Amino acid sequence: MIRRGVVAAALLCVLPVVVQAQQPTPQAFLERIYKPYLGKNYPGQNYGQADRFFAPDLVRAMNADYAAARRRGEVPLLDGDPFVCAQEWEIGKLAVSVSANGAKTTGFVAFDNLGKPNRATLDLVQTPVGWRIADIACSGDPTSLRALYKLR
Repeated sequence: MIRRGVVAAALLCVLPVVVQAQQPTPQAFLERIYKPYLGKNYPGQNYGQADRFFAPDLVRAMNADYAAARRRGEVPLLDGDPFVCAQEWEIGKLAVSVSANGAKTTGFVAFDNLGKPNRATLDLVQTPVGWRIADIACSGDPTSLRALYKLR
């Protein structure tokens, strides 16, 4: 009986380390988001599961805006795909890189959309469930995702 208690206590101590080790790196997190866009006719990520991608405060703002727009019968503020900075896409020449500077991690994604070069810069934050996007800024667009929702 005592041995079971010791084994259970040991497993509880090791479990957080195992869970942490299974979380993808910032690079892998972004590659999982972007690589599907290379497929022909990819419909885009499912924003009904925004918490898989975005920081909690951004998810709350997105969900609140979506619900309010739906009640009004209007289009929400986010009227396109923030990952590819467009409403329509045919993605090619994808390159994903990450720069970590202490607690701040930034992702850089370069791609061609419909034959034209584009870039996205993503601010990443570590959360208890893994890396999440705190902001996205697209080349040629002065408004980042946080600015769109007026978040600081």
